[in-house]
Amino acid sequence: MFRIVFHTPEIPGNTGNAIRLAAVTGAELHLVEPLGFDLSDTKLRRAGLDYHDLAVVTVHPSLDACFEALGPGRVLAFEPDGTVGHTEISYREDDILLFGKESTGLNEAERAHPRIDELVYLPMRPSRRSLNLANSASIALYEAWRQLDFAGASAPHSA
Repeated sequence: MFRIVFHTPEIPGNTGNAIRLAAVTGAELHLVEPLGFDLSDTKLRRAGLDYHDLAVVTVHPSLDACFEALGPGRVLAFEPDGTVGHTEISYREDDILLFGKESTGLNEAERAHPRIDELVYLPMRPSRRSLNLANSASIALYEAWRQLDFAGASAPHSA
């Protein structure tokens, strides 16, 4: 299944929501240090509800270490000024969905990393700076999963 990477996340609630997202979709969540919070933060725990034990979450000391641990797979970096829209990608189940930190996204060196295959954007209205990190990951992941016919999902049920 897909791998989500948050590079140096700053807001515990976003990561907590991403833990919940990983648990309900079967995706893996990879966090690249430094983190802007402690993993025991109450806001992170609250946002993730009781899904922490149901999600695969791995912390890596650097982006290079993360990519090495993840092995092969196409890296799609989501940035407001990306060159291809998120619905224009033909997703594969081994894709790595990379998101930068909330305040600045990926810096120039990170954007130029040789492992990054595409800079992808989510459509927004003009003059808007960015979309919430956890929401961005949800939109991207659900589009990717939709393209794979929601493989592994259960029948519909109420939330």
